[in-house]
Amino acid sequence: MAQLAKRFSVSPPWAWKISAQRKRSGQKERVEQRRRGGRKATPAVEQRLRGWVQVQPDLTPPELQQKLEKLQPLHVSIGRLWQVLRQMGLRLKKSHSTPANATRKPTRSGAKPCSKRSAGSRRNG
Repeated sequence: MAQLAKRFSVSPPWAWKISAQRKRSGQKERVEQRRRGGRKATPAVEQRLRGWVQVQPDLTPPELQQKLEKLQPLHVSIGRLWQVLRQMGLRLKKSHSTPANATRKPTRSGAKPCSKRSAGSRRNG
């Protein structure tokens, strides 16, 4: 196979792929790849997303996904939605300029969190 690949100036994996295809289907030419349909995130969809995020900036991607499914018969995966938002320059992240929440999260045992001590002081008792 490597000799044939070299003879026809193609890579060995590509020659192997063509050979396997020929054995399976009898075709000597490479089958053209199927193309997906058009973009789901059309400029109109992007404009609608931008409007929703401007009106309500705390919307999560799953909420945006649900809105798209309700208002348009359109399903966009969460990952693709993140890509579209990033390409549009929109970010759904908390601002680091706001102060952190002062409420501490409860522990599993329900005990109150103790004050911070160094690792050495915990080991020595």
